[in-house]
Amino acid sequence: MGLHEFFYEYFIRPIQENQGYNPVNTFVYAVILGIAVLLLYRMLKRMGIKVDDRFFGALIPYIILGPLMRSMTDVGILPRTYLTVSPGGYFVIAAFAIASLYSVWRHCPGEKLYPTYRDFGWVLVGGLLFLLVINLDGVSFNWEVFKYFIPALIISEAFIWLVSKKFALVRDNSILFYTHFYDATTTFVGIQFFGFWEQHVLARGLIEAVGTPAVMYAEKFLILLPAMWILDRWMADEDPDLINFVKLTMFILGFGPGTRNLLITLMGG
Repeated sequence: MGLHEFFYEYFIRPIQENQGYNPVNTFVYAVILGIAVLLLYRMLKRMGIKVDDRFFGALIPYIILGPLMRSMTDVGILPRTYLTVSPGGYFVIAAFAIASLYSVWRHCPGEKLYPTYRDFGWVLVGGLLFLLVINLDGVSFNWEVFKYFIPALIISEAFIWLVSKKFALVRDNSILFYTHFYDATTTFVGIQFFGFWEQHVLARGLIEAVGTPAVMYAEKFLILLPAMWILDRWMADEDPDLINFVKLTMFILGFGPGTRNLLITLMGG
């Protein structure tokens, strides 16, 4: 198999035929993500931008852009191409976010940076929402989703709340646990009640092995717990900005797919 055939087989054809992820592209994308996190962290350090609440608040619209664009693609409002589905779509959003940040940093230094960067992101979100509104005739909303989603979310988040009372590691990182259980809930509801399927290799294998998408809750918890121990205990002496940026990335990896799952289930994709 030549390089072109290899790339087509493992990276292009899965998108064209909606096959989901496979072990090869999962590994490659994970490596790319790891390298990107380190490079972006170094870029932020050079720019003098701290990964704090102000930066997180300014980043929110860009975090929303990814799942919004993906869900609009799945319902046919946006064309399905490598640049509008994952992971290509997230590369596009990341490029917009980075380019916008650099541009704002160059022209609006100091305290003006955060609100300006945030507002530009909301303009982009507004553009997508406008496109959604003028194409609402082609969207079949399924409000029954909330009949299953809300009770499942309350139960799962109540579990995290109870565990956080006993374990400091969960309590100190409760936002991440809440966010990833939100993601697990959208996966559980979409697969269990609405006939969707899991695209990621590990999760798909676990669901097939156990026989229920409820296993997603265990997967999330058992991955997050050692990850938080490594970041908070084993890497306690590392740069706090690096730790915060890794946790921010993990938040995005939970919130983005979870919101995409909820939107696509709600919009009948």
